Amino acid sequence: MHKILLSIFVVFAGLTASAQELNASITIDAEQTGQPNQQVFRTLKNQLTDFINNTQWTNKKYLNQERIDCNFTLILNSYEGDSFGGTLQVQASRPIYGSTYDSPIYNYNDKQFSFDYVEFQPLTFNINSFDSNLMSVLAYHIYTVIGLDADTFELNGGAPYFETAKQIVNTAASSNFAGWKSTDGIQSRFRYNDALLSNVYQEFHEAMYIYHLAGMDVMYSDPKTSKVKVQEAIKSLKSINDRRPNSFILRTFFDAKSDEIAAIFSGGPKVNITQFIENLNRMAPTRRSTWADIKF
Repeated sequence: MHKILLSIFVVFAGLTASAQELNASITIDAEQTGQPNQQVFRTLKNQLTDFINNTQWTNKKYLNQERIDCNFTLILNSYEGDSFGGTLQVQASRPIYGSTYDSPIYNYNDKQFSFDYVEFQPLTFNINSFDSNLMSVLAYHIYTVIGLDADTFELNGGAPYFETAKQIVNTAASSNFAGWKSTDGIQSRFRYNDALLSNVYQEFHEAMYIYHLAGMDVMYSDPKTSKVKVQEAIKSLKSINDRRPNSFILRTFFDAKSDEIAAIFSGGPKVNITQFIENLNRMAPTRRSTWADIKF
């Protein structure tokens, strides 16, 4: 009996340890296409869900509870023949120690999103070649999400995954699809990846690490220290803003974090927030109404 139970445990542990990296949900909103036949969108959703969640993207072993929760929302506004166009919203979060709360780490609205797709076509991704813009865009965001998640647990832990995303950028740059080249505007996949790998924005990685591991992960046991560490992390981002005001990487950070920051500092033990609010207003002026809600 003990041998049977041990065998079951070993099998279960093996399955658990080999779980893929992501726990992704896919949403496709195709109302703007005016296409009455929704079957192709349902097929695409099912294929993408299976592909993203069942692909092993790294050589790391993830436990089931370590899988990264993320959402991919495809809002399609054009569909003609095999060509699709629209936007892709990617959101991801990581669990906070000692709680049931998930902290957002990525909120990216990819407006340069178009692709070709034939219903039921096999979905494959090869990092060494450009075969599908759909797959390249998704893989780019997947490695970015994995990298950002790693950054919150280890200083510069995401660097290898951002390098992989860069390889995707370089390979896709030979295509005619937007978002992969330096000339594709200041809010592009190229620009965001370039910032993640640039020493100009090194404080971003330090802030992600301090904010989550030294800040949020001790919120349950020492909320005042947690708040101070979150303040420290955000203060370090001011150096980036001083060098590159209104940078894309900071805008994306506050797209993910603004509501959380407001919630953290609107209750619990008091800390000095005067200079903190001033820094927030300088770094993210479009969020002034959110920062105005931070009060005791």
